[in-house]
Amino acid sequence: MAKGKPILIVDDDQEIRELLKEYLTRAGFDVLTACDGVEMYQQLAQSTPELIILDIMMPGDDGFNLCQQIRRKSQVPIIMLTAASDEADRVIGLELGADDYIAKPFSPRELMARIKALLRRAEFRQPEKEVVSGRKLKFAGWTLDTRTQLLTHDDGSGIDLTGSDFILLHLFLQHPGQILDRDTISDATRGRESLPMERGIDVQISRLRQKLGDNGKGPRIIKTIRGSGYMLIADVEHEE
Repeated sequence: MAKGKPILIVDDDQEIRELLKEYLTRAGFDVLTACDGVEMYQQLAQSTPELIILDIMMPGDDGFNLCQQIRRKSQVPIIMLTAASDEADRVIGLELGADDYIAKPFSPRELMARIKALLRRAEFRQPEKEVVSGRKLKFAGWTLDTRTQLLTHDDGSGIDLTGSDFILLHLFLQHPGQILDRDTISDATRGRESLPMERGIDVQISRLRQKLGDNGKGPRIIKTIRGSGYMLIADVEHEE
């Protein structure tokens, strides 16, 4: 999996950049580095990384702003580096479209596991991996094109979903009327089970509900099953 895959590390800490570059290069990745947003944009203009490791606290544009800018043009997987005790940073990062986070100080082995999980997930969501190319799924006034990952409403408006949001919605549409627990959702969207007290899945569900115009208190599409997980309660129609 790692052979030749380009990864971009964006962190103003030179020591962290060098340590990660050495570790990931030994693992077979083609590692690019940037110390700030300016260098990041220069790297992105010259190459197309398959994953970005993005620090939050940096001079100039911080990781939140850079994540938001990346998401306007790309669905490349993003892992954000956060302070160990700052849950608010992790939640904001996920809301802006980051796929995962890891707290400093972190184990290189744990980071490697997160990287491999996201790359596996990215391969899963490639259009050519779909069982039926171009299949469209209709539900609650929405249509999801699983080939283009475009979500359109009956009123003509459209949403280009982030990678994690597409996989989450596709997962629900493949299992209507079934309760999906947090571990199942986390494994599908991040390639790992959820951690104790982790709020990332709840944030993802909330973000998806907001895009769908769904209300958690009076849901039409995704219902919270307390103590168990979440369920898609809308009817789903399949179109070729």
